[in-house]
Amino acid sequence: MAKPVAIEVYNPNGKYRVVSTKPMPGTRWINLLIDQGCRVEVCHLKKTILSVEDIIDLIGDKCDGVIGQLTEDWGDTLFSALSKAGGKAFSNMAVGYNNVDVEAANKYGIAVGNTPGVLTETTAELAASLSLAAARRIVEADGFMRAGLYEGWLPNLFVGNLLKGQTVGVIGAGRIGSAYARMMVEGFKMNLIYFDLYQSTRLEKFVTAYGQFLKANGEQPVTWKRASSMEEVLREADLISLHPVLDKTTYHLVNKERLAIMKKEAILVNCSRGPVIDEAALVNHLRENPMFRVGLDVFEEEPFMKPGLADMKNAIVVPHIASASKWTREGMATLAALNVVGRIKGYPIWSDPNRVDPFLNENASPPNASPSIVNSKALGLPVSKL
Repeated sequence: MAKPVAIEVYNPNGKYRVVSTKPMPGTRWINLLIDQGCRVEVCHLKKTILSVEDIIDLIGDKCDGVIGQLTEDWGDTLFSALSKAGGKAFSNMAVGYNNVDVEAANKYGIAVGNTPGVLTETTAELAASLSLAAARRIVEADGFMRAGLYEGWLPNLFVGNLLKGQTVGVIGAGRIGSAYARMMVEGFKMNLIYFDLYQSTRLEKFVTAYGQFLKANGEQPVTWKRASSMEEVLREADLISLHPVLDKTTYHLVNKERLAIMKKEAILVNCSRGPVIDEAALVNHLRENPMFRVGLDVFEEEPFMKPGLADMKNAIVVPHIASASKWTREGMATLAALNVVGRIKGYPIWSDPNRVDPFLNENASPPNASPSIVNSKALGLPVSKL
């Protein structure tokens, strides 16, 4: 290697050299790589975000594959270095890959993996957690108690919003958005309004069936509506959760003008991508509307927040932990490792990257396939018939 780096080595005599730029949860992913004949090197450099130069040093002169993180800048420079070292694969330990220049990977013939199919419920659970915490002002109340300010019960102390019977709005009703909607509808008996380019028939049937169940038991049935525009959701919903993809059309999807049409006491939750919200405009809106509340897991310019956001008592902010359940993070590490070793060994690509249970069953060997390679078509890689 070009210069010393802090690494931990497993199976030093392995045929294939696989580097992980960060320690990852669990040990199954390491054992699976070892079982496939890999020498595994895990970087323990005491830096939260590795630079391009750091990763080039890790790649060195010979490297068959790299498991990296979404905080890293995987562009032409790194893919060139990996290609020169004989590398065939890179995988993010993440479902998103906005940090990856896929065209550059294609140029060097390097497969790019990601880890969908394992984050749905855990991400939806965090969005639900932020929704409830914001509605009932839990973080504010916790700080109040810890500061020793509680002197006894008061009628107006930390009065928040009741969710039951209110309307939850979902923008982006894909897997995570639909899972969140089901949690809020069934858990809190909220009505649903959603906006998506594609009709979510399965979600609509779920809400309809649950409404019929409530009515049969003498309760007010829940309802659903597919909005014709995002603005319709923002105007009508009491609680809005954002679940779109991030691209040119969704950058600053929630801006000053759209914040202005929301209810004064609405709650906005974002566990998708930071730049879908104009964060500076959000800070101003929070300042001018103290009963408007927000729960954020992602930020426009991570790891930083826009000036003023940290001072807003009506904002709950957490450090990108939507996928941070033990089962999910260990599953992500497993899928990332199998993406890399699958390409190294010449295995085909799994036919459905959102159905990954066979790879996560710890009591059986995983299929001989790469779970999810985003540029498989561009590289002409075969699809598994399993």
